[in-house]
Amino acid sequence: MIKIILLALMALLLPTLAQAQSTAEHPIKKQNNCQDFTNVTLRKLRSKEFVNLCQFENQPLLIVNTASNCGFTPQFAGLEAVYNKYKDQGLVVLGFPSDDFFQEENNEQDTAKVCFVNYGVTFTMFATSAVRGSDANPIFKHLNSQTSSPNWNFYKYLVSADRKTITRFNSKVAPESEKLTAAIEATLAIN
Repeated sequence: MIKIILLALMALLLPTLAQAQSTAEHPIKKQNNCQDFTNVTLRKLRSKEFVNLCQFENQPLLIVNTASNCGFTPQFAGLEAVYNKYKDQGLVVLGFPSDDFFQEENNEQDTAKVCFVNYGVTFTMFATSAVRGSDANPIFKHLNSQTSSPNWNFYKYLVSADRKTITRFNSKVAPESEKLTAAIEATLAIN
């Protein structure tokens, strides 16, 4: 009986494992039907899984550069609350840990602990990357060219579902503030 259960589980898991392996082998594969700056594949935080951001096509994005040891780190709780409040209406929150301001952990395990254990983050977090300068990840290169580079951690970029409008909010604008809430609700209303 145990052998039958194990064989059934293996049969169910093998396609998933094969797909994960395929994704890991081709992390920069682009989607043909997605024609905007989100057509990039990035690795999730403390994971071998890669995500092409085109999967969020036609959904508004709230993109945030984060850090684990910053005075604004408690904003993770507010970002999680915003995500839970608006995810069913289509809002996607994406976190990009960065050590550009020397306030990120030295390894992904510690960064992941801050995000997932300390703050209970369930929205997508990506592997640590640069968000400023020539080394910026492709998402922030585009955001920076359309607005300007973040001057500190926890800058928030609200991107419309059609990717034509990008609104930048500095660190002092809390995730649950009236200003950001109004912008999110206006963006969702357009969708």
